[in-house]
Amino acid sequence: MDDLQRIRDLYGDPQPDPTAKVRVRQRLAAEPRRVIRRRLSWTAAVTCLAAAVLAVAFTLPSRDGLSGRSILLAAASTAASGPTSGGAYWHVRKLRPETGVTELWVDGDGRAWRGQGALGEPLTVTRVTGRAPFSMAGRDLTLEQILRLPSDSGALRAWVAGSLPANSGDGVMADALSGLLWSKPSPPGVRAAAYRLLADLPDVRYLGGRTDQRGRPGEAFAFTPGPGVRRILIIDPASSQVLSCADTGPDGTTERLELVLDAGWTDTAPPAPTHR
Repeated sequence: MDDLQRIRDLYGDPQPDPTAKVRVRQRLAAEPRRVIRRRLSWTAAVTCLAAAVLAVAFTLPSRDGLSGRSILLAAASTAASGPTSGGAYWHVRKLRPETGVTELWVDGDGRAWRGQGALGEPLTVTRVTGRAPFSMAGRDLTLEQILRLPSDSGALRAWVAGSLPANSGDGVMADALSGLLWSKPSPPGVRAAAYRLLADLPDVRYLGGRTDQRGRPGEAFAFTPGPGVRRILIIDPASSQVLSCADTGPDGTTERLELVLDAGWTDTAPPAPTHR
């Protein structure tokens, strides 16, 4: 009963799965008639009840008839049809309420620039030197490496696992995969594969519909990339874009928040580096 109580605590009382009754009826119809006529033993009754509860549990959580897994798979389909590229620069613009706006531009040759400043104010722009513009689990990644990532889900998982520290859990895997969805210029097939892998990770939990701090609606998912840390992503399945990324502590207090203002390819060059 502890598992059932945890499900209720996390998601509320489950709604019956309308397909469970059909499956039970089909199962009974397939049994020999002499078995059907016999009264079910107490053990058999408990087994049937447990099967029905599990059928319901594995469809949770859901909203408007859609499970979290189906939402991620829908985002994967959208991501797969996205443009391969659309400009000369990969550009990410993020807002951290406590520090302001940060931006990154990377051109086709792998050269990179970073900008920092208050929202609505001119940025301080510097050239990125001495390291690759991207990283995964503390390891540098070049633009060429990202563009050559496999779009097959199994191959992508193997590649990511090989880039992570030994014995990394599902939460660390989820963190690495989610980074391929917005902070890196992943090709459409790679983004789709990342969404499909997230849909099958046990550590990824669907929290339902939410809006970010800028009022944009999306679907929220959570995972644990480290001890005492819960990371929540809000995504827009219709565009497959990540809207925000927030870290909460054990008491549920938000400790770090990033709002994704823009992520994609552009022909707009970065401002000239600021000289002091």
